[in-house]
Amino acid sequence: MLDIVYRDEYLIAINKPHGLLVHRSTIAADAEVFALQLLRDQIGQKVNPVHRLDRATGGVLLFALSKDIEIAMQKQFADDLIKKSYLAIVRGYAPDTEDIDYPLRKENGTLQEAFTHYATLRRAELPIPFGKHATSRYSLIEVKPTTGRMHQIRKHLSHVNHPIIGDTTHGCNKQNKLFRERWEMNTLMLHAATLSFIQPVSGQDVVIHAPANSEFSRSMELMDWEL
Repeated sequence: MLDIVYRDEYLIAINKPHGLLVHRSTIAADAEVFALQLLRDQIGQKVNPVHRLDRATGGVLLFALSKDIEIAMQKQFADDLIKKSYLAIVRGYAPDTEDIDYPLRKENGTLQEAFTHYATLRRAELPIPFGKHATSRYSLIEVKPTTGRMHQIRKHLSHVNHPIIGDTTHGCNKQNKLFRERWEMNTLMLHAATLSFIQPVSGQDVVIHAPANSEFSRSMELMDWEL
């Protein structure tokens, strides 16, 4: 049963679990269940995703309940009227704030502009030797991308040497191994925490919040962090 975190006559949002695809994709031919299919069956109604989350990322995922609303919401995305914020647990002590302006390459080789802002919320130093260091340092950051490129947050944080814990594609393999072997954690520590937009029919401002999943929360406890 999917966790529904928002619903009105026109829109519905879930707290997508990590590891669940939004819809069928040739990139992940091994998957047999999808958020689109599960939500449709759960509410007995056709749904249309208005944006995407990586398979490995959890958090707010918004669907339209009609094609007209889907088109209206996608226009808001195109006009930069929809704002998203994420929580991420990264390697090292991140700066208080940072703006990442670093173009990302598409599969066809074309470069696209990509912008990400983040602010550090918490830092932790664990008494666990790592490499040449006597301790292990981590940061909890709030990330606000202003463009929406594939794997943008993951690539950008890797670019500034603060890779997300559990990122097996763009992250630090040694850190991922530490979390897997010491704490039995292999979840990507990236959570889509909030989504804000204008309700296309009423014109009201809507802000949707999704609580972090159990593995993200367990990592927070490990670091002795509270929000």
